[in-house]
Amino acid sequence: MEPAFRTVAPAETPVTLAEVKAHCRVGENDDDAVLSGLLAAATDYIDGPQGLLGKCMVTQTWVQKLEDFADCVRLTVAPVASVSTITYYDADNAEQTLSATVYELRRDTLGAYVALKSDQSWPTIYDRKDAVTITFFAGVAAADVPDTLKTAVLMLVSHWDENRDGGSEIPNSVRHLVGIRREMFV
Repeated sequence: MEPAFRTVAPAETPVTLAEVKAHCRVGENDDDAVLSGLLAAATDYIDGPQGLLGKCMVTQTWVQKLEDFADCVRLTVAPVASVSTITYYDADNAEQTLSATVYELRRDTLGAYVALKSDQSWPTIYDRKDAVTITFFAGVAAADVPDTLKTAVLMLVSHWDENRDGGSEIPNSVRHLVGIRREMFV
């Protein structure tokens, strides 16, 4: 199984530019471009499987490719909101879309996974490394991102705005706030 990769970034950030300006106590518009850039960077720093959170904050699209179907197909990015499509290469190496009546999204203590519905079976597939492609949405609506994570983003933007030379460490308070939600945000 290849690692999942993001195909569509979030359409919005967990906080708005107006919220950043209020947090940073900035009234004028002179630094809007800088603050917007810092907001995007702070979001990227915290968000996603490679970010400080290790999970997606705001809804984004991911793709996971597999060699074959399995009883339990774990999705490696969290939190999974829904599965968009599952495509596969059939026995003739022709790409097909699997009907949503065949599978369902399930969750357990290890996270989200795709499983067969009862009385269904996986189709026969062609032997190739990318035989199965699962496209899914991970994250939540921006309005539903926990306030703890929104505060962490705001604090990081403010920290970087005050330390534009890039020479200072990420505040422990940001790491702590994200750490609180790392295991709880599902």
